[in-house]
Amino acid sequence: MVEPPTAPGETAKQTLFPKTMVSVSIRPANAADLSGINEIYAAAVRDTVTTWDYEPMSREQRAAWFAAHREQGLPVFVATDDADTVLGWGCLSRYNHRPGYRFTVENSIYVGRAHQGRGIGRRLLAVLIDTARELGMHSIVAAIDGENEASLRLHRAFGFEPAGRVREAGFKFDRWLDVAYLQLLL
Repeated sequence: MVEPPTAPGETAKQTLFPKTMVSVSIRPANAADLSGINEIYAAAVRDTVTTWDYEPMSREQRAAWFAAHREQGLPVFVATDDADTVLGWGCLSRYNHRPGYRFTVENSIYVGRAHQGRGIGRRLLAVLIDTARELGMHSIVAAIDGENEASLRLHRAFGFEPAGRVREAGFKFDRWLDVAYLQLLL
């Protein structure tokens, strides 16, 4: 099991989350986690603008996505409880397919609604940053819905800096949406 780095005074396996009273671990995802990953993502597609997808991925699409990450050497991590239930997940993906961009990745983090606000996203982002460094990456980009204050705050807390904003770049739920780009130079 890979444990994420922690802030001073915090243990790698955080116990006694105030609202949940569950133990949470971060580990690399495996094929058995894909249904949990898909369930969390489907809720985000259906109920939020954290993703601008209109349709959730099928099992086959998620399996292909996971295989592509493995083939490219890009990580997918899950946050799980003691019963190994997926509470959240995060990954690094190619930022652009052109070879000149090979040292820049984009991060994604999704946490199940019932588990948000309990530090899971923070722990996932910490392990993604450390893994990007281990992989020799130079930069991580986050493309975040311009109104997603929680994600913007999370990324800024880890040193991500504003890299630009594209106004009305997306459309979902009958409204135009801005995308904010943040970047962390490693």
